[in-house]
Amino acid sequence: MSSTRVATALIVLLVLGCIGLAQRPQSSAQKQKPEPKQSDSNRDRDKDDDTPGSDDAVKLGTDLVSVLFTAVDRNNRVISDIRQDEITVMEDGRPQQIFTFKRETTLPINIAILMDLSGSQEYTFPQEKTAAGEFLRSIIRPNKDSAAILTFQDDVELVQGLSSRADALSRAFDQIQFSRRFGPTSSRHQATALYDAIYVTADEVLARDEIHRVSADDQVTRRAIVLLTDGVDNASSRKLDEAVDRAWRAGVIIYSIGIGDRFRFEGVREDVLRRLGDETGGRAYFPRSSDDLLNDFRQIESEMRSQYLVAYSPSNASHDGRFRRVEVRVNARPDARIIHRRGYYAATEDVRK
Repeated sequence: MSSTRVATALIVLLVLGCIGLAQRPQSSAQKQKPEPKQSDSNRDRDKDDDTPGSDDAVKLGTDLVSVLFTAVDRNNRVISDIRQDEITVMEDGRPQQIFTFKRETTLPINIAILMDLSGSQEYTFPQEKTAAGEFLRSIIRPNKDSAAILTFQDDVELVQGLSSRADALSRAFDQIQFSRRFGPTSSRHQATALYDAIYVTADEVLARDEIHRVSADDQVTRRAIVLLTDGVDNASSRKLDEAVDRAWRAGVIIYSIGIGDRFRFEGVREDVLRRLGDETGGRAYFPRSSDDLLNDFRQIESEMRSQYLVAYSPSNASHDGRFRRVEVRVNARPDARIIHRRGYYAATEDVRK
């Protein structure tokens, strides 16, 4: 073979070798890397990255406690500019993580007017009836809020169940008539079963489960009793503590208007009415005139329309049915008075919502 042919053959072999190297599959280090299989921790982290904001996360299925509170200054004027970074929520002395905080002016309301028809109310009843009727016409929004009307002496009478119809509520007020009962003051004819009336109203008219499983369409409803009475009880089968306890369990706020015949009867039990308000997140009012009475109803309406809602998932996740003490604090506002219920009962294992 001539030297020329040998050189040509070497050149051809060299070219073929280069082509082969160019077409050879890449090594494992050079191959395009497939998506790595995620570890459990990586998958969890990515899942967390896709989780909505805290409010939405809670709605996926968390036990949630909602607390409505009102803030007033030393002149009893509503404070309307509190921020979330100013508040701390304590449960049984432990700080809680807040998931929701907002000022609420449009939440639906279920309210029960509970009127004492015992002898001490005989001369004040017409003014009470007029003021309560005006209050309901002002505060109830059709198809959103509801009101019930009840009266009590020795027994409780449901005059009107929960309704948002103004005509039905007006007719119910028209039906209420004061009827003097004669007989010994120690008999049932002159008896006043105040605590039973509160218990029944909270339990049978306004009741709800206090702690519940949150769903996407969950909405808090304010529940309140407006109580017109002198605060005297001489016939209930239940005690004051039991009435307060039932209000806690039902999530009911109690506003009391202490009024009665101070000359012929015992006078107004301010201690009882203040406790009902303090324990449930309401207040007690003691009007001295018909103008005061109307102003007190207006103040109740203002407070119910200017509340804050704070919600948290309890750090104590036990479903033991025990009572939990709640305290809402507003930092750096020493003049602010915070009005809210004192606590709630935890869910039990067999109660879910």
